[in-house]
Amino acid sequence: MDTRVGHAHPARPAHLQAEAAVRALRGSGVLRVLSKAMTSEDFPPAQFQRLVDEAIASLPQRFRDAMVNMAIVVEDEPTLDQLREVEVDPPDTIYGLYEGTPLPERQWAHGNVLPDKISLFRLPILEDSADEDDVVVGIGETLIHEVGHYFGLNEEEIMEIEEKYWRGDDDAS
Repeated sequence: MDTRVGHAHPARPAHLQAEAAVRALRGSGVLRVLSKAMTSEDFPPAQFQRLVDEAIASLPQRFRDAMVNMAIVVEDEPTLDQLREVEVDPPDTIYGLYEGTPLPERQWAHGNVLPDKISLFRLPILEDSADEDDVVVGIGETLIHEVGHYFGLNEEEIMEIEEKYWRGDDDAS
């Protein structure tokens, strides 16, 4: 039982792609409630994309080298189909989504396929951010989380890596 969301929540059900942070977690104290959300006008798409590019560049080189046939895209918000796929009901939302076949689950014949995709959702991240520092943290945590799913990590392993990353532990890279 995942006490944060109030229902059984295995590390990653085989038939579902995992999502990053869900807005519903705010009420449980996992995410803080901010008095003023950033808006699209406060933070234009080009500025958000620049921070995403910096976050990608800050990933350890060995992970960037291992991420082949991968598209990392910024979208305004998840589609209803994406939310349904991860069993999230509006108005709750997600910050990011990995769509593809995690490396450990690939068969020998895996190839000649469309790229795996990590989507970072700009508006939900901005909505839960009070300033640029919060946006940077939201992008970084979401990117690390979704890259973790690409490498086949479960939720607990990803949370441990996120904690080490933000503490600056050397063994997180």
